[in-house]
Amino acid sequence: MRSTHTRDLGFPVGDVRRQSSKVRWQQGQSGFVLLVRKDQMPDYEALLLFSFGGPESKEDVIPFLKNVTAGKDVPLERLQEVASQYDLFDGVSPINQQNRDFIIALKEELRQHDLNLPIYFGNRNWEPFLQDTVNQIVDDGHRKVLTFVTSAFGSYSGCRQYQEDIGRVIENTQVENLVIDKIRLFWNHPKFLSAVVSRIETTMEDVPLADRPHTKLLFTAHSIPKAWEKTSPYTSQLLAISNQISQRVAPDLQWDLVYQSRSGPPTVPWLEPDIVDHLDEIDTEKISTVVVVPIGFLSDHMEVKFDLDTQAANHAREIGIRMLRVPTVGLHRTFVAMTRELIEEAIEEKKPIAEIGTPWICTPGCCAINTRPKPLRPTGES
Repeated sequence: MRSTHTRDLGFPVGDVRRQSSKVRWQQGQSGFVLLVRKDQMPDYEALLLFSFGGPESKEDVIPFLKNVTAGKDVPLERLQEVASQYDLFDGVSPINQQNRDFIIALKEELRQHDLNLPIYFGNRNWEPFLQDTVNQIVDDGHRKVLTFVTSAFGSYSGCRQYQEDIGRVIENTQVENLVIDKIRLFWNHPKFLSAVVSRIETTMEDVPLADRPHTKLLFTAHSIPKAWEKTSPYTSQLLAISNQISQRVAPDLQWDLVYQSRSGPPTVPWLEPDIVDHLDEIDTEKISTVVVVPIGFLSDHMEVKFDLDTQAANHAREIGIRMLRVPTVGLHRTFVAMTRELIEEAIEEKKPIAEIGTPWICTPGCCAINTRPKPLRPTGES
């Protein structure tokens, strides 16, 4: 028998440090329930980087899109339309290689701080699939695993769904005492903010001093259905961090929070404004340059390369606005160091830290949804 007990969709009352890492889900008769271990913090034996996944050849694209949209009745014609976007990049999403590069950087960061954890890589929607990776972890003899999910903010698709994926894999693996704990959300970790600020400062060097009064910051994140917003901290977290960063890096500039990459039928409301629509609302007599900060994304994957660098950039040129896109945190040394600190926090039960607000700890029912809209294009590379 596993040394666990169940609690409906929430965390136990108690020490915030233990709540932040003792997180895993199991499917029950009434849906997914949270499992909370009765034992103390385990000695972790491995680290799992868990991400969204993406195709790595033209032949991969349609099968990948079918995985993303499984159970949503999306017609093949729509998948082929989305696949044409990948054709611009020879069918390759950068996300898998970016994660491999991140693992290399993280391994070196851990080595320099005497943290000896093997790192595994698994995806939700493409190879290496999470189930295959966990099977390998188990075959290698590990039972206590710490998981870093490539998503900073709280929402169904950005946090809870990953928890549910982990719960399913634990059940499918059927190995006694298998523990997979998710590292907490890090949207307000000081080093995450510092890495973003550093990226913006570098980009702002390309804005002439004379153009600065006519420059605006646009923070952008993946849109989600408005119905999901009601049970998640997504919007409040994005607004808080955008305001904090703008005050640090450019307190003299205007800024807005916009969204991108929405999917689904027009009848399903999603968070707005869309970045392309927002560009049309800008008074070009007052604003000549926009600096786009993809705050909701950790690496320059397809939803950055296509939705921003292609669609938004082309539209900005058409309406006479200069658009500068800030790189994502990616391999920034401060972001890599943040990941190492989060690992140490979980292992050593250190007190969580936050630049603004308090360290985010999931609460009962947070990010829950009753029904999922049926998207017409895939969502969620993070």
